[in-house]
Amino acid sequence: MDAASEPQLAPPQRGLGERAFDVLIWGGLALLLIAGFHGAEIYKIGDLFAGSANMRQLAAQFIRPDFSEYRLYIADMWLTIQMALWGTALAILIAVPLGLAGARNVSPIWIQQPVRRLLDILRSVPDLVIGAIFVVAVGLGPFAGVMALAINTGGVLGKLFSEAVEAIDRGPVEGVRATGAAPLQQIAWGVLPQVAPLWTSYALYRFEANARSATVLSLIGAGGIGQPLFDSINSFAFDQTSAIVIIIVVAVSAIDLLSQLIRTRLL
Repeated sequence: MDAASEPQLAPPQRGLGERAFDVLIWGGLALLLIAGFHGAEIYKIGDLFAGSANMRQLAAQFIRPDFSEYRLYIADMWLTIQMALWGTALAILIAVPLGLAGARNVSPIWIQQPVRRLLDILRSVPDLVIGAIFVVAVGLGPFAGVMALAINTGGVLGKLFSEAVEAIDRGPVEGVRATGAAPLQQIAWGVLPQVAPLWTSYALYRFEANARSATVLSLIGAGGIGQPLFDSINSFAFDQTSAIVIIIVVAVSAIDLLSQLIRTRLL
């Protein structure tokens, strides 16, 4: 039988209910975008071109970065990286037990559900708000920023860690259980080896994100590169702003390259 005479299989047909659900989802998204057009002031997009003279002036300064204070900028960037590093490290200490306790296949529902709600709270409160609370408690300085990053990132990583645990292969866990291992030993030998590479990848990604978030925390007096950045913007010294942005981009790019190298070795 040649190819021309072979029966042609009809493409799978989606049911009416599935198509209606797709229309409902995409139609609802379109309606939300339309409803938010005025609230988000999208109509002001023309102002980007109406104020072209201001944009040209900004661009003229921005393409001539002023590195006269580069030592100060590099020191502040290093402080920002230290904040991100410690914030991520503390977040991991928070996320590991909460991630295990929040996984459906590890914890009973009476533990799992309250832990999930706690993780919702931790990642829902903006780190600026958490940082402001710690500024009141411990005063101005990087420690407030570190704690803000730790708590917010702990909530994010806790959710990601728990979802990774829920996606594991049950076979190794059952094999460890068959040897008579206790629950903690089942986690140590059956769960953690499976999720460790993915957990590390998540933690490295959040470290990259925290290196950027720590910049914004300077608004509440947490120190770091954000303070000179915002000072230069407020004083319209865009040549200094350009230099600071370049230093931030170089630092974050270096962190990203290092993270990729580590992930390549682990995954």
